[in-house]
Order: sequence, then structure tokens, then C-alpha cells
Amino acid sequence: MVVLGLQALPAAGQPRAGAGAEAAAAQVLTWTAGDDITKYASAPTTAVAGPTTIVFENSAATGNTTGMPHTLTFDTSDVEYNDDVQLNILANPNDDQGGRHTAEVTLTPGRYRYHCTIPGHGQMQGTLIVTEGTGEDTTAPEASAHVSGTQNAQGEYVGSASVAVHATDEGGSGVDRVEYALGDGAWQPYTAPVVVDQVGDHTVRYRALDKAGNVSAEKSVTFTVVAPQSDDTTPPETSATVSGDKDADGAYIGMATVTVSASDTGSGVNGVEYALGDGAWQPYTAPVMVHEPGGHTVRYRATDKAGNVAPAKDVRFTVVPAPEDDTTAPVTGVTVEGTKNSSGAYVGNAKVTVTATDEHHGSGIDRIEYSIDAGPYLAYTAPVVVDRAGTHTLAYRATDKAGNTSAARTVTFTVVSSQVPAPNCPEFDERLTVIVGTVDSGVPNRLTNSRCRINELIEDEKEWTSHALFVKHVTSVLDKLLKEGVVDQREYRAIRKAARQSGIGEPGQTEGYRTILDGSPESFAKWQQVGGGSFAPNGDGSITSGTSRPGLGMLWFPERKYGDFSLKLQWRDDAPGTGNANSGVFVRFPWIHDHPEEPRPEWAAIKFGHEIQVFDSPTGDMYKTGSVYGFDRVGLAGAGVTQKGTWNDYEIRVVDQHYSVYRNGVLINEFENTGGQVFEPPRSDDPGTDGRRFASGYIGLQVHGTTDVVSYRDVRIKEL
Repeated sequence: MVVLGLQALPAAGQPRAGAGAEAAAAQVLTWTAGDDITKYASAPTTAVAGPTTIVFENSAATGNTTGMPHTLTFDTSDVEYNDDVQLNILANPNDDQGGRHTAEVTLTPGRYRYHCTIPGHGQMQGTLIVTEGTGEDTTAPEASAHVSGTQNAQGEYVGSASVAVHATDEGGSGVDRVEYALGDGAWQPYTAPVVVDQVGDHTVRYRALDKAGNVSAEKSVTFTVVAPQSDDTTPPETSATVSGDKDADGAYIGMATVTVSASDTGSGVNGVEYALGDGAWQPYTAPVMVHEPGGHTVRYRATDKAGNVAPAKDVRFTVVPAPEDDTTAPVTGVTVEGTKNSSGAYVGNAKVTVTATDEHHGSGIDRIEYSIDAGPYLAYTAPVVVDRAGTHTLAYRATDKAGNTSAARTVTFTVVSSQVPAPNCPEFDERLTVIVGTVDSGVPNRLTNSRCRINELIEDEKEWTSHALFVKHVTSVLDKLLKEGVVDQREYRAIRKAARQSGIGEPGQTEGYRTILDGSPESFAKWQQVGGGSFAPNGDGSITSGTSRPGLGMLWFPERKYGDFSLKLQWRDDAPGTGNANSGVFVRFPWIHDHPEEPRPEWAAIKFGHEIQVFDSPTGDMYKTGSVYGFDRVGLAGAGVTQKGTWNDYEIRVVDQHYSVYRNGVLINEFENTGGQVFEPPRSDDPGTDGRRFASGYIGLQVHGTTDVVSYRDVRIKEL
């Protein structure tokens, strides 16, 4: 996430900001901000149309003690609100106006929506209602209705009636919406005349609401619909079905749902009725749900528009109580086995066996998971053998079929060498599934007899001279794994298909990736921290942000610039509690020191590069993981969000001005940065008039604060 320096945009007919603005209008509206990032300290709710002075102050006097900038922005993108005032003021207690800014605008009747555009401040918003004249709009709209259709001599409507509703709000804030209701039913939005074709007496209620929130008195029209003359003497055809979960005896567990259907090839179905047992007939409008335990009979019938009534039919069934809800998590246990030395350390290896039971009203064990040394949780299918020397902590948990997950427990043990060498794996790859290039096969990335994982044997990051040679290599690996029973035939075919689709070894993909950050002190020393915050290596090949000092900053790689490239890395959301990590990957930004247009190094990347967002929170900032920050939004629905604490693969592929973002092998965003592309909302300090960015630049990782904790590892890049 980035913080943007925004200013009001002076233009013809638009607001003018600054202390040197022209003489203030008679009406002055004041907004203030302080330390709170969820709401303005004060804000007006109503105003009158005409010239207006807008005052926005974010200073020590209004309660800001941290120096945090805030903006006041009028939203012009929503058709529900006025769009004739383009106001965007950035106020900071330390700016050249001491945090107090003014702008001259002209307000028109209606509603304006305002909000703070700085990321993370999405709840700082509100609505300003503007009325004509000098007083508030307290007069409700006027509404009327007209019924039309073919009438008989008695004034009844033959076949159908159409109800048209009209509303006006003379001299007020304007009609906001019109609503109607059939009989005693719920209010619904009125968008077109309401056609009623059911035979019988009817009442249609209606009302109107203006933009100031005034509601007109409820009115109604009543009328009768009769069927056209017909020689139809055949009643409708009816049927019913009963659905729900059944037990072994055929009884419905907890609830049964009765769905009634009716058809009539003559005058048409006019209405359907049902009755519970010997009870009264009731209109059937939706499937009937029966919860009470015991035997039940539901009767049903239908009437057509000619008045023919179908004979009553019934369905019979039994409902039994649902079993008691399973709200108890499984109980887990663990044992560690192996040969110990005199210090209690395991010699050569330790075998960890995890058990789980779900007994009292339990739904049964669904899955067991484990994590070694704070790594991602993996599916537990067999005892885990740990043979790498050192002290290890294995966390474990279990989930039952009702979704209850036990609290994670841990066991710590030490393994010492028994002269057995560490596994000699071609690559290090502990992703959950076998991913070839960017193609996810869906096959679990399990350990093989060589103590390497399947992904590590495939070597998709090696430089291959042809695609056919790479596929041949994968096939030979799979032949051996199939023979050893590590994969089955279905998994064999899935991985081989992924290899064929990967394109590894094809022209343009033969150049290998260069690792530019592997978490080692030597690799970490090549990067440089600027601005606030910090990153620190963890000793396991990863680095973690926000661990020592607060603030917004960046860790960047100053050794060289990159043009067209594929950047691969892994990131993990390590935010404490229920929060989510907030970070991003900066690409193609210029040299940040002594920049002529931006003296703050960390802001040069924000203003002149692109940030590929890392943010899995369902709330807050609108730019989620995979977004090109400020230019192209991506929601979480299509991003394949993983559980917090899980490593994610990220590939950012940039060719010319085309950006492709892959998460765990799935393409989640494509963005073409072409002429006419502008920052949303517009920024006065955006380089260039068309929003384009440089054709080459540097790479960086964002740190957003001490609570927005994210870890990175295995950062690699390949020039395309």
C-alpha cells in the first residue's frame, strides 16, 4: 500500500485551493482531521446551493499529533451522487500551510459523497446534502399513480392491469427513488409500470423519497382483475416434491422442503395454495419448509384464471431432530521416536507421529496438518521423518468434518548428525502442490524416497535447451516415482500435462533465473533500506518486515535496472492477530537518491514506478493482492487467497507496458499501461500526462508498518 501526496486541482470552473484563494464565499463549510484514521474529527452534513468556501484542516490544533497526512476528496465516480465538484486536498501538519487549506467551489442541490483517498483510511467518509435556498429541504415529494388496462362494464380490468407511478419534488432536493408494494408485501424499487395479471382484488401501495431523505405519505390504488371470456373447463395440473437430508430410514433430518408446481395450458395458472395437515389453505409463494419433528401431510391445489380448481393432493413425510451440533474441536497428540544420545538428542533422524480423535458428538476427523520450523502447514498423511541436523519445532493441528480446528500445539526436539548427508536436491521447493513453471498440477508436493520433494526433482528453473528435452526429463522423473509408488497414474498424467503446458525450454524461456535475494547475510547486504520501517533476515532464507522500527519504507536492489523481465518470489502474511499483512513489490522505478522531482527516496518508487499490491484483507483498502496500485484494482474473489501464514508464489511478468501477475501459478491480473491511462483518483504529481511509466527501472519490497508484517524469500529475476 502507498501513501499519495494529493492536492486540489485548480481548473476552469473547479475548486481553487490555498491561502491565496479569492475572497471567501458567504457559506463556509469546515472539515477537520486528527490522529484517528477511521473518521474525520468534524464534518458538515448539510449545506445550501451556491458559492461556498471549503476549509480542510489537519493540524495539531485539530488533534493531529503524529504528522499523518489526510485528504478530503469529493467522489465523482458514483452516479448516485453529484459529480460537479472535483475536490482533492492533501493536508499535513508539517506542510507550508500548517495543515489548513481552503478551496472555493459552487455547490448544486443534491448529495455529495466525500472520503479520504490515502490507503487504509477507507472508513473516513460521509455525505453532504445540499438544498436550494437558505433552508434545509423538509418537504416530501408528491406521488401519484394511474391504473390502465381493458375494463369491462363493471370497471374490472380484463386479463391484467398496469399501475404507473409518478413523483415530483418541486423546489426540493430532487426525487431520489420511488417504491411500491403489492398488498401487505415488502417495499420494492419502482423502475417501470407494475403489471398485475392475477385474477382477484388487488391493492398497490406507493411512495416517493427525495435526496434529503423526506418520504411522501403512503398512498394506494385498488382494483379488480377478472379473467377474459374463456371456454376453459380443465383445472391446472399440479405436483409436489419433498427434499432434504435423509437418514437410513428415509426420514428427513432437521427439515423437509416441499416444492409445489402447477401448469395450465388453458387460461393459465392464477394461484397455488397449500395447507399443513388439516389447517387452513394458504397462498403458496415459495417452497414450504417444515422443521417440527414428527409425521406431516402437506396438501396442495391450484386454480386457473377461468376459476377451475384442481383436486387437492398431498405429500406425506417424517421429520426427525437433527443431531446435536458438533462445536468441539478434535483432540490431538504427538509422539517422537528415534535413537537418542546421552543429551536426549535424536541421532540421525526423529520420527514424529501425530494422532487426532473426535469422539463426543463428533463429526469425525477431516484432516490433520503439520508445520516444521514455522513453515506452511502441510497435509499429514504419515509419520514425519526429520533428518536435518539442528533443533526443530513441529506444530500440529486437526480439523473435523464440522469445520472445528484444534488449537495448534508444538513439540520441539533436536537432531544430531549420524554421518548421513543432507539430501542433495536439485532445487529447494516446499510449495504445497507440484507447480511446473506457472502451471499448477494440483498434485501434492510430497516427499520422495530420495528425501527430496517432487517439485525439487523437476528442475523447472534450470536452463533447458529445448521444451522436448525438459518434458523428457520430467517423464523420466515421473516413471521412477510411479514405480516407487510416490504418485499414481492420475497424478503422473497431471504433472506431465503441466510440464507440456509450462513452455519450459521454448524460445524466449531458455535463460535461467538469477537469485537476487536468498536471505543470506551476503545476499541481504546487496539490498538497501530507505524511508521508515525495516526488514531483517530470519536465518532460514527468508526476511520479515516491520520488526524493529515504524514507518513506511522500502528495501530495494540498487545493483541494476531491469526492462522486460519475469520476477519470481514467495511471500507470507505474518501479521499478528486477526489483521492482514500490507505490502507490495515495486518495479521499474528510477534511481531514488537525489531525484530532482522527489527528495524522499522511498516516495520516488511510489510516484514514478508501479506497486504490485500484497494485501489479503477482506476490508480496508480497495486494492487487493495482484492490483497495480492506483491504476488497476483486483478483488480477492479471483485471487485464490490462501490461509494466513502460508507461503505464496508470486510472479510479476512485464513486457513493454504489459503487466501480468500470477499467484500460486494462477493468472490473477493483466494490465496494459497505455496512453490515456491515469491514476485513480487523479494525482497532480503523476509523471507524464498519460499515466505511463518507465520502460526500465529498479526492484523493491515495501514495508508498511510494524503491524503489517510480511515475509519474503527466494527472490529471482529473469530478463525477457
